[in-house]
Amino acid sequence: MHEWLARKLSLRLRVFLFFAFVAFGGLAAVLLGLWLGYRRVAEAGVESGFVFAGLIACCGILGLVVWVWFLFDENVAKAIQKLAGGMRARAHADIAEDLDHLPARYLGDLAPAAQAITGSLTETKNALAEAVERETTRLAVDNARLQALLGDVPAGVLLCTPDHQIVFYNGQAQEVLSGEVDAGLDRSLLDYLRAGPLQNAYARLVASEDTDAASDILCAGVVSGEVLAGRMRLVHLPQRSGDAPGYVLTLRDVTTDLELHAGREELLEEVFERVRRPAANLQTVLDSGTLENGNGRAALLGEVGALTHAITDLGTRYDAARGGWWPMEEIRASELVDSVVALTAREGITLTAEAEKMILRCDAFQIVALLTHICERLSNVIRATALSLRISAEDDGGALVTIGWFGDVLQVGLLEGWMDVQLEVGLSNVTGRTVLAAHATETWPESGAAGRALLRLPLRQALAVERAPAAARRSAIYDFDLMDREPTGALAETPLRELTCVVFDTETTGLLPSSGDEIVQIAALRLLGGKRIPGEEFESLVNPERPIPASATEVHHVTNEMVADASTIAVVGRQFHKFAHDAVLVAHNAPFDLEFLRRHEGDIGKRFDHPVLDTVLLSAVVFGQSETHTLDALTERLGIVIPAEARHTAMGDTIATAAALEMMIPMLEGQGYRTFGEVIGAVRKHSRLLKDANSPDKVPG
Repeated sequence: MHEWLARKLSLRLRVFLFFAFVAFGGLAAVLLGLWLGYRRVAEAGVESGFVFAGLIACCGILGLVVWVWFLFDENVAKAIQKLAGGMRARAHADIAEDLDHLPARYLGDLAPAAQAITGSLTETKNALAEAVERETTRLAVDNARLQALLGDVPAGVLLCTPDHQIVFYNGQAQEVLSGEVDAGLDRSLLDYLRAGPLQNAYARLVASEDTDAASDILCAGVVSGEVLAGRMRLVHLPQRSGDAPGYVLTLRDVTTDLELHAGREELLEEVFERVRRPAANLQTVLDSGTLENGNGRAALLGEVGALTHAITDLGTRYDAARGGWWPMEEIRASELVDSVVALTAREGITLTAEAEKMILRCDAFQIVALLTHICERLSNVIRATALSLRISAEDDGGALVTIGWFGDVLQVGLLEGWMDVQLEVGLSNVTGRTVLAAHATETWPESGAAGRALLRLPLRQALAVERAPAAARRSAIYDFDLMDREPTGALAETPLRELTCVVFDTETTGLLPSSGDEIVQIAALRLLGGKRIPGEEFESLVNPERPIPASATEVHHVTNEMVADASTIAVVGRQFHKFAHDAVLVAHNAPFDLEFLRRHEGDIGKRFDHPVLDTVLLSAVVFGQSETHTLDALTERLGIVIPAEARHTAMGDTIATAAALEMMIPMLEGQGYRTFGEVIGAVRKHSRLLKDANSPDKVPG
């Protein structure tokens, strides 16, 4: 019936008929009451009859009004609210789906008109996006080239604000800066490097008033104590000419260099000490005049022998120290043997090779040249056959290179002659002997089993590969808008787009923290300027120190075996607290997750008193309290797709929550909620739905 009226009658006519029905309904209630009261007059008197008539009329009118309110709430108020939420979502977020006009089907042409407007808006936005994309293609290409260039710079490069907040960093900088958490945007450089050298260098450059001045600095890591050499140069931005400048800082780790310097000095000191004593004894013998007898000659020979032994030993140690100075790189053993096989094949030599899974630290180019040189000599000079090459691990942490063949055992004198031949490595005066000295090693022949002869060459530095190494960090991360951001002071006055947020989610053994349920997994992402920062994330399993029920594992797929070797919440909680330092915590149903963390504040040693944003309450502000505000419902409204395998995992739900927050920020701004304080004031109006996790005395709304 309702559908038929909506199709046949116009909205104005239906509104008129509706209120006419209300009027006639009220009049009918009054007439009914009077009629029933009149019938009661004969029995109970006039006064009782009029009272009864009034009660009947009031009840009828009240029931009619309640019924009218219910119809208006269901078909007008809620419909308008849903229609407004859908329009706002399409106005401020990238949602391509058509507007659902079914809830507003009784509002006449309003729903189709809204659908037409949003459709036109979507087309306009798409056309504008295409135009912007065409105009910015060149800039995007230049930006990609810049990131690739700076990502592969061998030194760490950072751009910082005057108060030492990181605005830009490349992958090498993140590797050099070690701390409780990786370096990230809007984190303080003073959390990773000792403040004194940085502040002194910055003050010197500012005082010099020379825009091209640079200052070399030597600083140490706060946590690791590693010594870093750097160069600081000020950056003056035209749009902030009256403000303090930022600075560019390049860093490289010189801890090893300094250790080698110190080792060299210690070695030289020992040289003088060990040579001085035999020399003094020799001088004593010479001064005593006892050289004429046999005892004197024997003493002299003993002292000379001791001196010779000391010098020989020190020479060996000097070669080892010298090996540490040579520029080394890491290479897989399999790649090294493949290179030797390829080079010997060009000379017509068949070489079988194998290598255990390990990474060698050596000058790969020179080692390959030396091994190729030896294989060529073995084949051409002594006519060795069935040549083989093998690299195996040693118990002392090094690696052993073995060349085998069928034929005579190589003579030491012949091998020594081969080591004096200059190698073709692109550098002059590089022989096999200099390569061995640079790597502080030696080579020798020996006989093997089954008639094979062998040549051994140990390499001191090797690392077994138990799993694939992590990909090198090549990207450069930046947000140059941080250079222009003015401090706002109070958190309540901070714009939403200037908040540093950490979106997080937990998986637990159950839903009752007060009954002993515990966290089994926690994941988090950092957002800055309303956008996710690539690579800045936190994820860890947690040992709950109690069995995980099978029903919980079915939901989040975390098993008892997975958490058996994981750290407890006391350790992981501290790591997460450091990751979320000075950030606004964001979660879907934040009181639930925070209750698990706050129960362990004593063990963690930190308080989780961060300001909080809850996407459940933000959804209520944007779409209205009457909507469903589960994470599935919210992401469906916003067009966010959560892969089935990622749902109910800590990182999967965190990514979905972060995406929802990114899309709702412009929608909140469109409603006039631009600062953190304004948003908190809005979400507290929905306290019946969910309690705000912020403390009123710390975050006034």
